[in-house]
Parts: sequence; structure tokens; C-alpha cells
Amino acid sequence: MKITSICCIGAGYVGGPTMAVIAQKCPNIKVTVVDLNPERIAAWNDPNVDNIPIYEPGLSQIVAQARGRNLFFTTEVEQAIDEAQMIFISVNTPTKTYGLGKGMAADLKYIELCARQIATVAKDNKIVVEKSTLPVRTAEAIKNILDHTGNGVQFQILSNPEFLAEGTAVQDLLNPDRILIGGDNSPEGQLAIQSLVEVYSNWVPAQNILTTNLWSSELSKLTANAFLAQRVSSINAMSELCEKTGADVNEVAKAIGMDSRIGSKFLKASVGFGGSCFQKDILNLVYIAKSYGLHETANYWEQVVIMNDHQKRRFAHNIVQTLYNTVAGKKIAFLGWAFKKDTNDTRESAAINVADYLLHEQAQISVHDPQVKEKQVIFDLTYLNSRSQDEIKKGIQVQEDPYEVCKGAHAIAVLTEWDEFRSYDWQRIYDNMQKPAFVFDGRNILDAQKLIEIGFIFSGVGSAH
Repeated sequence: MKITSICCIGAGYVGGPTMAVIAQKCPNIKVTVVDLNPERIAAWNDPNVDNIPIYEPGLSQIVAQARGRNLFFTTEVEQAIDEAQMIFISVNTPTKTYGLGKGMAADLKYIELCARQIATVAKDNKIVVEKSTLPVRTAEAIKNILDHTGNGVQFQILSNPEFLAEGTAVQDLLNPDRILIGGDNSPEGQLAIQSLVEVYSNWVPAQNILTTNLWSSELSKLTANAFLAQRVSSINAMSELCEKTGADVNEVAKAIGMDSRIGSKFLKASVGFGGSCFQKDILNLVYIAKSYGLHETANYWEQVVIMNDHQKRRFAHNIVQTLYNTVAGKKIAFLGWAFKKDTNDTRESAAINVADYLLHEQAQISVHDPQVKEKQVIFDLTYLNSRSQDEIKKGIQVQEDPYEVCKGAHAIAVLTEWDEFRSYDWQRIYDNMQKPAFVFDGRNILDAQKLIEIGFIFSGVGSAH
């Protein structure tokens, strides 16, 4: 089937950028992105593309080029489903906070709602594409819902997991390592796979498009994220040992990274990984393994998350310990709140957990992040349910001027690796701080020697400083 109309349910970090790039590269395909949140859709339709809700380098230019031509954002979900030949499901699949599988299993209620809505609306055959990160065999559940609640039309389910890294999502979409498409082995399933292959073939070389069965595709995404997170936790585990032995984790990482069997990527020691996928996907993997009775497998992967949580706690504890075992009433400046640079996504950001720990110790926290607003910071801390919103607002403030954030601070904690932090006037910052002035570099991005020469007491991750 030649695809001329695509609908994507979910205008978030995956759906928005993916559809923008498809629309740009496939001018003959009408691409409609739908979401029930009118504020989000209004932001995507803002005449000034700098105000779109997701910050990704290069995204606003692509949206400006395609929006109104063949890229549309709307809250009219049913109309978009009705008109589309291919429907991408790109809604949130958070970890369950209730019931069976609480804290581990993926919450599929939004996926199920999407499937039921598609089934109700569809009057002709549709290809439904899983874009959200889902547990293996979710496609089976979607197909059951579609087949048993639909209007007798035929549905083909494809799995097309995203492999986007926030901050580089546009580049990842324009030049992907691979596009993975899983589908049914039936003739109809293979035709559906081919329809999606043809969409991507507009700009992705054929050798980079991989087709598999449904279950392999679903599990590949979880496995990829688990392997990457494992590398981060592995180097972070070594960072603690480095601090105790006098080794430097950056030197160790460089040495092992030059081994072609290991490679250098994801070997940067830090305060810990965040983002919407790593932790969620590993916990999902753990839950699936446990549900099949594979307890050793489950324990193995769970340790990756345990190590990551430990690293965040250890970083916060180090701040308290270094500041003479008390931070009560002391101003701690946070540089960075997003989980990584070049994005405004704060999901599972290390900064949230470190702030929570320091607020328990009655610190006064001042935050600066180039892309994260106060509203989001307050929301992230409220979501933890550790304290009331009034208490949060008393203990934390967000400012746009980094020098004001650091003014009068007892210590600075670097929690996101934004490039601009390196270029700050650190002498000016030092002059306006309480003395002794401490810097805790949770991302190992600053020039430690330079800061020590200025007069800072410097602490990085995984070194004797």
C-alpha cells in the first residue's frame, strides 16, 4: 500500500520530532499529529517556532518548513484516525505506580485507550505502528483489542521502536544507525512492513532498514537501552573505587575505551543517568523476566538501576559531608536540571533526586538551566510526594541569570553537562560566593585545575580532587 496519509497519536518527545522529519522528507504524505492536551497542540502551532514545546537543536527549522504544508497538529483525534492509512501510537508508557507490577511494569492504559479509540473510529483497513517503548508481546494485546472491538476492518500491527537520544534527536532521525521494523510473517504483515519501509526509504539507505518479527523488534529496544544503561552504571561503580584508590576514572575510561572490543561510548562517569527510557525499560525487563520465573536474569538487570540510585545518593551525601555535615540554611546553586544537555526533558533527571535529598537536609537550593522553567522544577519535585508544594517553594528558587544563582552560595553542583557552563566567568562566580567556595561537578565537564587555582575546593566524580 502506498502511504499518503499518516496520523500520530501523541505529540511528545518521540511523536513530535519523528513526524516533523517524516513530513519534511516525504512532502507527498500528509502527516497529522494529534494530542488530547490543547496547550501542547497550541504550542506546536505557535506562529513563533521557537516556542514549540520541545527543545531539540534543528527541530524548530524543520517544523517551520513542513508545518501547514503537509504537517499538522490538532486535537481532532477521531478525524485524524479516520483519514489516516497508517497510525503511529506514540503515547507515554510510564512505570506503574499502583497494583500488580507497581514500580516495575509498564503502565499500558494509554496504549489500550488508543487501541480502543482506533478500533471504534476506523471504517477501513489500517496499519497501526507501535512507536512507544513497550514490553515484548504488547502487539498481541493491541491486536486482540482491535480485532474484537472494531468494525470488522483489518488491522496490521507493526513495531517500529525509536532509537533517539534527546539532544541529538533530529540528527538521529535524519541519519539513523538503523530503522527497525517488526511485523507479522503473514503475507498481509509483510505488505504492511513494506509500506513503512517505503516511507523511510525516502531518506534512509536500504541497508540501514532492518525488518524482523514483532517480538524481536519489541525486545530489541528494551535490550538496547538496558545495555547502554549498564555501561553507565559500570563506569559509575568504578568511579567510587577510583575515588578511594587515587585512580582517575576519566583515565581509566579512556584506557578501556581504546579497546576495540569495548569502545568509548557511554563511559562517562557522572552523577547518574536519567531520561524517560533507561530506568523504565530496565525495570520493564526485570518485570518480564520475573513473570517468566527468570529470577537470576531479573536480579542481574535490576542491579543496574540500584547502582544508578546509589550514585545519585552518594553525590548528594558527599555535598553534605564536605560542607561540614550540615547544609541546613546553606545556599546550594544547581547548574542544570534537565537530565542531559540540549533538551528540556527532565524525566528521571539526577537533579531531582539530589535536590530532594538536600531539601530533606534543609538546604536552600537555587537553580539555573538554560531550557527548564520554574514551573517544571516545581512539578518534578511535587511529583515525588516527599513534601508539600509550599515547602518546595520555600526551599527552592529558579533564576535565569546563572551569576545570580551562584551569588552568595556555599556550593555549586553541576548536574547537567550544558556546554555554556564551561565558558562562565568562574573568577566572578568565586568572588561572589561564600568562602570556602565548593564546586561539585556531577558531570566532569569543568576544568578542575583552573577552578582550584582560582580558589575553589573542587570535587569531581571518580577522581581524588
